[in-house]
Amino acid sequence: MPVVTVKNKFQIVIPRSVREKIGVGVGDLLEARVERGKITFAPKTLVDRGIAESLEDFKRGRTHGPFETPEESLASLHRGARKVRSKKPSKSGSSRSDARRR
Repeated sequence: MPVVTVKNKFQIVIPRSVREKIGVGVGDLLEARVERGKITFAPKTLVDRGIAESLEDFKRGRTHGPFETPEESLASLHRGARKVRSKKPSKSGSSRSDARRR
């Protein structure tokens, strides 16, 4: 079993035989954990937050399409824009009363 040394900046070198067994290379991410008094490292893949949110939307059925033509896609965008515009709060006379209070 290979032994490693903790360097002055708490760095360690993973022996080649161990790296090759799990396929870890330069730039790969490892998740570090403490398990029963031992440090373990596991290869980790991070997903961009935007991609993760998109995947969640897809799982919940919040998607549009697929579209047969660009025109269908544009029509869907226009319907969505109309929905957003209709949800905007109407402007009330509150800004006038705010001005009077000043």
